[in-house]
Order: sequence, then structure tokens, then C-alpha cells
Amino acid sequence: MSAFTGTGRLARLVLRRDRVRLAIWVLGTPLLGYALAGSVKEFYPDEAARVGYAGTSASSLVARAFNGPIAGTDLGAVVVAETYVTLALLAALLSTFAVVRHTRQNEETGRAELLGASVVGRYALLTAALLVIVAANVAATVLLAAALAGAGLPLAGSVAAAAAIGGVGVAFTGVAAVTAQLSVTSRGANALAAAAVGISFLLRAAGDVLGEQTDGGLRVVSAWPSWLSPLGWGNQVRAFGGERWWTLALPVALLVAGVAAAYALAERRDIGAGLVAPRRGPATATPGLLSPAGLAWRLQRGALLGWAVGVAVLGFSMGIAGDEFNAMIEENPAAAEAISAIGGGARLIDAYLAAMLGLFALTIGAYVVQALLRTRTDEADGLLEAVLATAVGRTRWLVTQVLAATFGALALVLLGGLTTGLGYGLVAGDPLGRAVELGGAALVRLPALLVVAGVVTALFGLLPRWSVALSWAALIVFLLLGQLGAVLDLPQAALNLSPYTHVPSAPAVDPAVLPLAVLTAVAAALLAAGMAGFRRRDVPS
Repeated sequence: MSAFTGTGRLARLVLRRDRVRLAIWVLGTPLLGYALAGSVKEFYPDEAARVGYAGTSASSLVARAFNGPIAGTDLGAVVVAETYVTLALLAALLSTFAVVRHTRQNEETGRAELLGASVVGRYALLTAALLVIVAANVAATVLLAAALAGAGLPLAGSVAAAAAIGGVGVAFTGVAAVTAQLSVTSRGANALAAAAVGISFLLRAAGDVLGEQTDGGLRVVSAWPSWLSPLGWGNQVRAFGGERWWTLALPVALLVAGVAAAYALAERRDIGAGLVAPRRGPATATPGLLSPAGLAWRLQRGALLGWAVGVAVLGFSMGIAGDEFNAMIEENPAAAEAISAIGGGARLIDAYLAAMLGLFALTIGAYVVQALLRTRTDEADGLLEAVLATAVGRTRWLVTQVLAATFGALALVLLGGLTTGLGYGLVAGDPLGRAVELGGAALVRLPALLVVAGVVTALFGLLPRWSVALSWAALIVFLLLGQLGAVLDLPQAALNLSPYTHVPSAPAVDPAVLPLAVLTAVAAALLAAGMAGFRRRDVPS
């Protein structure tokens, strides 16, 4: 029997399990790219506007760090500068999560051992996952290229831009294949892969910040750190700016190297084990673990600490960058209009700060979803049955989980506001005052996060089998509507579907009580529905 025996059938199984997720990924990426290209085309309709954008983007270190270098003044180059990082990060994270789900998670749940008892080669499970994920990246690349060309951009540049984004997904597919061999848990493998994505972003940002301006200050040539980053390789393709097709070989090389390393590592370990041994806990448990609240805190504290560090660093950086962003958008009417549409208000710096706080709230929504979906994981793994076999009731257990996620979100959103205010206050000369002001403005976003918690709880209670996929899909919809809806000029009826749409854009505008009260009431209704459904259904379901 070959080590790859059964790969084809397992690939069909992966397709069967992920048919909805893959469809959303493969079709959603080109649709998002088409919409973003259309909005950028509307904001920068002529050469003068694009030259102004290129000049301010190339001269702004903040813009280079977050958007990457701009390859020229063509419309396509502006579209890539505005959309590449967002789409590339989505491709990277979707690829890593999918690989881990079909490799390490299968081992963690015992499915891999069950499959291995049949006529299946040692490498078949990993190979099947890699084939499907790479194929999904290729399909998304082809459709994205067609979407960009359909938006009126040149075909060669559209293909290069789409291939650069698809290349990022392919590269991190190889990275995830390795992290799945290292950690003994899917959570650990995802954390290692996410850390690799974060390091890649930092290397790319450092290379673009250290880069040199050329062509009269309208283009940026990245420095050497960008060449160490898969995210940076996509920039080096230079779509719509004299394409360098040979750079597309770099992500393919990383995929090949990652797969080869994963095969070699798989030979060195047992099924279900990881090369990095898990840390042993203390011989006796702390008294706090005797209560559902203590157990919830113990399970969430590691993730919460990691989120807190990331939020604090990003918040302080965004605050420090406030003055530079203010100068940049004042020189660019189109960018000013976009910031005002996202942040609201007439004073650009307050609109910028409001937009950053809104972005934090959207990002922290991912923490809420992640924290509450642990309930479904515990149920699927059989841990919930053991807890409910004690004196702990269903309602008490679920309420504890919701409160733990809610208090974590409260801490993170407050930390984001305080650090953003502190960073901007150091530049503006009033760190304490601005920290207090933006801390209060950040708390205004909490009702929207409560709605997110309510949606996840309702799905867990009423549709447990679909709760994971539908919860993440709901968050993505909220992200697109809340952050990009105004820029894309979507109808108000569509925007109203997102709870973030109804949050006042403090500090740009004064907060109103009514929308916050309505959001809180909606969240309470969703939570009550989830509680009722959980009390009435079977466990596990």
C-alpha cells in the first residue's frame, strides 16, 4: 500500500465537509474584489486624483506600513494599494484554518485514527487537505482576475494582482501543513500559523517603511525585509506597475518546502501526537476550577492575554499615527471622504479616531465568536456532558460562558480606546485627557459586541451543527457591511443588518442613547432565544 492510498476519496470527503465554506471563500473573494475596485474607481476617477493619492501614500510611512507600497499612478495600482493587504490576509487566514481543520483537528477528535484503520496511506489525509485548499486558492485567483478585469482594469495587471493574492494563500497552506505537525491541538496549530501571518505582516511593513521613493516620489521600492515575507512577495509582483512574474515562483517554492517538511515531520511522530510536547499542568487543581466561572477563566485567559497585547500595541500605534493620517487625508479629498463615510463627523481627526475604534470593535467581534464557539467544541468533544453530569445546570453553564466572553470583550474594547487615546494624546499634548475620552468612546461599541454574542449564542442553542460556520459567516457580513458598506454605497436596508451600523461614531459625533438601548434589547432577545434552545435540545446534538 502506498503512503498516498485513499487520497482521492479523502479529498472528496474534505470537499463534502467544507462545501459551504469553500463556496463562500471562492465566490466571496472575487465579489469583494470587484466591489472594492469599483469603489476605488469612483473615488479616484482621473489622473490628477490618482497622482495625488500616489504622492501622499508614498510619502506617508503609516500608509506604507498598512497598505503597502504603491506601484504607480494607474487606476489598477491604486486598487492594489487599497485592497491587497485585506484580501491577502483573508487568503492567508482562510488557508491556514482550513488546513488545520482537516489535519490536526481530525487527529484531535479521533477521526484520523478511525480513517487510518482502513486502507489509507500515512500521507493521504494531509495530501487530500492540501490538494483541496490549493485548488480553492487557484479557483479564487481565477475568479478574482476575471472580476478585476470585469471592473475595467487591464487583464495582465488583473491576473498579476489576483495571482499575488492567491500566492499568499498557497504559501501559508505550506506553513499550516508544518504547524499542524508541531502542536498537539488544533488551537495551538492555528495559533502558530496566525503568529506566522503576523510576523509576515510585520516584516512586510518594515520593508515598505524602510523602502525608497522613486519616480519623483510616486513609487516605493521595498527594502530587504519585504523579501523575507510571503505577504511582501505579493507586493513585489508589482501588478499594474511593470509586472515581475518570476516572483510568483516564491510562494510555490514555500508550499513545496512546507509540504516536504510536513511529510518528514509526520514520519517522526505518532498519530494524535505533536512534535512540541504539551506542557504538564500542576499535580493538583486550583480551587477556582471547581466553579464554571473559574473553569471559563482558565480556558480563556491565554487567548485573552494574546488579544490584549495585540490590541494594546495596535491601538497605541494607530494613536501615534493620528497626526500623520490627519495631514495625509486633508491633502486628499477622496481619502477624506472615505474616512468621513466610515467614521462620521466633519472633523477629520475625530472621524479617523472613530473609524479606528470601529475597526477595533469589528476585530474584537472575532474574539467574541472565538470565545463562545468553545461551547460547541466542548459539546462536540464530549467535555460538556462531563460538566453537566455534576451539579452544574445548563443555564448556569451557558450564562457563565457568555459572561466570560462579554467581560473579555469589554476589557479589550476599553483597552483599545485607552491605548489609542494615549498614543494620540502623546502627539497632541494631552495623553490623559485623550485616553479618557477615547476610552469612553470605545465603550459605546459594546452593545454591538453584545449583539454578536447574542447571534453566536442563538445559533449554538438553536442550530448547533451549523453554529460554527454560521457564526463566522455572520461576523464576516457584519465586517463588510459595517466597515465597507458606506464606502461601497450600499442601500441603507442592507447596512441596517449590521449592529455596527447603529453604533454612534464617537468621538466624531455625540452618542445617542436610543440605538444603544435597541442594540442591547436585541442582544438580550438573542441570548434568551439561545438559552431556551439549549435547555430544550439534546446534548450532544
